[in-house]
Amino acid sequence: MNNGRSVHVRANLRPAFAGRGAGSLLEIDAWIPSEISAISPLVKRLMRVIEGSHCITGEESAVELALQEALNNAVVHGNRLDAHKLVHVRCRCKVGKGISLTVSDQGQGFDPRTVSDSVTVENLEADHGRGIHLMKLAMDEVSFEQRGTEVHMCKRAARTPRADVRSDSRGF
Repeated sequence: MNNGRSVHVRANLRPAFAGRGAGSLLEIDAWIPSEISAISPLVKRLMRVIEGSHCITGEESAVELALQEALNNAVVHGNRLDAHKLVHVRCRCKVGKGISLTVSDQGQGFDPRTVSDSVTVENLEADHGRGIHLMKLAMDEVSFEQRGTEVHMCKRAARTPRADVRSDSRGF
């Protein structure tokens, strides 16, 4: 149930250099009520903007998975589905460098050290318990603010292998 509250997204493209090439910075702030129904529309809107920024070409599905899991955790576990509490997403994309995401909730927090990194057979069949593990698999860096109400995730831009060009006449 959405209670008439909508997804609020503010995006700002601030190029650090002229044009939209390397060095362009995209900053996004978004807020949703703590309702399951608000997660998917936000993820879709953010991913459209992120994909258009070209900061993580080829890594979009990993970022989408991590964002979905972080939002699910914030809405369900953090804010305990209290629609009066908001979830905030902060995204920074830098073309050629990668993306940084922060998801914050207004809940009581948790101790991230109590969450196991391993996925057990029992855990694979459970309705929950794999979100943090999936975020860590999908992203290059995942860390939690001390109280456990904020998760920071980073995904570096995929490096395109550069052909090793040599001027040696023998082709080495």
